[in-house]
Amino acid sequence: MRSPFVTIFLAATASLCAQNATTAGRFLIEHPTLVNLGFRWSISGDQNRNAQVTVQYRAAGTAAWRAALPMLRIGGENVGRDRENLHYTVPHGFAGSILNLQPGTEYECRFTLTDPDGASGQRTQTVKVRTRTEPQPYAGGRVLHVYPPDHKGARQEPSFTGLLEAYYGAGLGDWSVVRERRAQPGDVLLVHAGLYRPERLNYVDPLAAPFDGTFTLSLKGTAEKPITIKAAGDGEPIFDGAANHILFDVMATSHHIFEGLTFRNTDVAILAGKKEVLGATNLAVKNCRFENIGFGVWTEYAGSSDFYIADNLFLGRDDRFRLIGWTGPRWGDIGPYPSHLMTSYYAVKVYGPGHVIAHNAVAYFHDGIAISTYGTPEPDPERQPSSIDIYNNDIHMSNDDFVETDGGVSNIRVFQNRGVNAFHGGYSSQPIFGGPVYFFRNLLYHVPSGVAFKLDARPAGLFMYHNTIIGEQSVRSPTGNVHWRNNLFLGRDTPNRGIMYWANATAHYSTDYNGFRPNKGVDEQFLWLAPAQPGQTLYQSTREQWRSFRTLSEFQAATGQEQHGREVDFDIFEKMTPPDPAKRHAVYHSMDLNFRLKAGSKAIDAAQALPTINDGFYGAAPDLGALELGAAEPHYGPRWLTWKPFYR
Repeated sequence: MRSPFVTIFLAATASLCAQNATTAGRFLIEHPTLVNLGFRWSISGDQNRNAQVTVQYRAAGTAAWRAALPMLRIGGENVGRDRENLHYTVPHGFAGSILNLQPGTEYECRFTLTDPDGASGQRTQTVKVRTRTEPQPYAGGRVLHVYPPDHKGARQEPSFTGLLEAYYGAGLGDWSVVRERRAQPGDVLLVHAGLYRPERLNYVDPLAAPFDGTFTLSLKGTAEKPITIKAAGDGEPIFDGAANHILFDVMATSHHIFEGLTFRNTDVAILAGKKEVLGATNLAVKNCRFENIGFGVWTEYAGSSDFYIADNLFLGRDDRFRLIGWTGPRWGDIGPYPSHLMTSYYAVKVYGPGHVIAHNAVAYFHDGIAISTYGTPEPDPERQPSSIDIYNNDIHMSNDDFVETDGGVSNIRVFQNRGVNAFHGGYSSQPIFGGPVYFFRNLLYHVPSGVAFKLDARPAGLFMYHNTIIGEQSVRSPTGNVHWRNNLFLGRDTPNRGIMYWANATAHYSTDYNGFRPNKGVDEQFLWLAPAQPGQTLYQSTREQWRSFRTLSEFQAATGQEQHGREVDFDIFEKMTPPDPAKRHAVYHSMDLNFRLKAGSKAIDAAQALPTINDGFYGAAPDLGALELGAAEPHYGPRWLTWKPFYR
């Protein structure tokens, strides 16, 4: 007869095995973008977090499978910030992206779940997903010709005075809301050269502007037949808000394209959504110019989805000649401008899934490009900020940050951006609700705060790959599930500041294959915070829990991390001069900077191979940092822009 103690032991062992085994749950395909695909897979069990999901993919119709990055194990992290009463526990599962794909291509994707402790449910998922293409006008639509009120000479027919007459068939005065001749899906409204400036106090304004001077659009296009408002090609069409608050309100629209237009002299150029009110879907804004504005394109509505904001020039109102922070006495006022006041907020800010923000040039804003700091994510995945791409943007002169992923949930991809001059932080995740967020191949120069990546409010789930940072990563806010590979961090000899701080709230972290230039004259170069036990969390830390190291070799020996890391210096570049840490308000220009690596330097062939991140590298192994020696440099900013927008 089995003893009671043996029975209890066997029951406890069986219970533990059941908790460690993994049960597969719902598999979710997120909104595809042009070059990336995102996925989530919920699970239960796997208490010891040793389950894995491998990922393979191939273009439909081809034979060979290719490896992608494995999915990230997420779940259990405590995200939020107490002073805003924001508390969120990340659900258990896996999430991840297949990166650097081709637009308009169908891919077959295979996901395999394994667990040494056992796995049940559907352990393999094979799906077909097509990447998107750039939104284009409908080739068979009607062409409606829009002219400014002062146009002289011949007109192409059918012709209309002002946009609203073509869009709604609107009248003047009280008749401006009698909309009896609306544009149809597929229509192309060609806006001819001239000035379109609403005279909002004119009862019979020829542009049919209402009292607030806002052009409100509300029609619905379709995926096949969008409604397009674009430049006719005979000169610059300028929509001038005459210092009004909102120039275009498109919150009620779907499938609209704005192309080749100029927006200026307004607080908000395109309002596309308000939280818990209404928001546009499938909005495209491309090849446009925004100047003297407070906000470019803005939605904070969870139902907004699949925007395409690309190849635009955004010029805000903030100081062009001095880099100014925003926290008042902490940084000091500069000249006549109090440093806590803003004249421009964001160039682009979005919420919801599937957005693409690419190849824009942004300057003179509080922040450049952002996801809304929305708070607790909506429970419906279709209303969460997921599968968002922010890439190839050129960002200059931000009073706060270049790019903010704050509020993001999963599969946020920030890559191949160039950021020069940001006072408070470079690339921000404050917070992230599980992730992953991929930061890869970004450039950063002159962030006086020493915060290359602003990791605050307990973000969870980040991959930091192949970034080149001329500055420090000195952030003490604990994070969960963050992984660093193939980056370069080069200190500027900033007094009393180390080159790299790792603040790990949980035992799930990794860092390796990174290059560091320590700051001269500083003993605490590498600071490390991590739980002593696997189940411990350190969302609140004490000074005694931090460990500091003078050299990388000391850090490697004590922690076991960065076994392939190395110390480097500015001689790894063809030519690179760091910003002067004593001149925090100085302005530098990207055209004066050379981030290219020097052949034979310590950064060459020193990185880890990562599928879909550095495929096709040159040499024996990939190079550290954002730029691979021998590869073409990315094009930052609008592809149509041949002159230098931020050069003195």
